[in-house]
Amino acid sequence: MLKNIQEWVMVFLIIGAIILIGNWVGYDILPTAAIPGILTLIAICLLGLIIHRLLPFKLPSIAYIGILGFVLTIPGVPGSTYIVQWTNEVTLLAITTPILAYAGISIGGSWADFAKLGWKTIVVGMCVLIGTFMGSAIIAEIVLRFQGII
Repeated sequence: MLKNIQEWVMVFLIIGAIILIGNWVGYDILPTAAIPGILTLIAICLLGLIIHRLLPFKLPSIAYIGILGFVLTIPGVPGSTYIVQWTNEVTLLAITTPILAYAGISIGGSWADFAKLGWKTIVVGMCVLIGTFMGSAIIAEIVLRFQGII
């Protein structure tokens, strides 16, 4: 388990550094202001993963991480105001970008399997992406026109 914890810490630190850069470049939040929030999020995630390994229940680790984050930020819990204050300096989009990139890289690790699927998979994937984009754009257009914004 110690090896797993070391790997998790390394991954979290790398992702945390990328989040700090994205937060700084994209949202003009200085890394010195966001470091406490990043470290808090890393600690919550690490603790959630450890709890997942220790408890015999068959819940996904994200459930433990979410419950832990929820409990730690309930008003009245000691330190909750600090956790909320620190994590407010980290934007959601700065967090999701490197996590989705990491997920894409981990899925893309089996290029041989992907190549076996053939060119039809690329066509279907492009249709899904275009359809999702067009559907989102149409819904946004309708809602914005309904509200009189455009």
